[in-house]
Amino acid sequence: MRSAPHLDRQELAAIFAGGFLGTIARAALAQSLAVRPDQWPWATFAVNILAALALGVVITRYQERLPSRTPGRAFLGTGFCGALSTFSTMMLELLRMIDGAHWVLALGYTGASVACGLGAVLLSSRLTRRRCVSA
Repeated sequence: MRSAPHLDRQELAAIFAGGFLGTIARAALAQSLAVRPDQWPWATFAVNILAALALGVVITRYQERLPSRTPGRAFLGTGFCGALSTFSTMMLELLRMIDGAHWVLALGYTGASVACGLGAVLLSSRLTRRRCVSA
């Protein structure tokens, strides 16, 4: 029989605090850039790419130099980046585009989100790794 996992209260508090700040940042941007189903959802696109960039830096930095279980990694990676990015909002926006028969916009948004998100993680990870090696 497996034992229950150990709960690290400091790590949970870091995730909560990071999640709170990431959610506030995302909500503020979403409020300032409201979108209709026939428009490109810049707010969601921007926070998802920004979160991918930040996650590439955070994960690479902790993987290369720092212990994997730290409050900093939980705060930034799981908490802040997890709350800043929003897959569920992206899916709702895509559904609205499809319901409104904006097929080209939906396909473009999907492709650009996946390509730019992956590109952002790869770019920030490479730049971070290069910086860690030269430091």
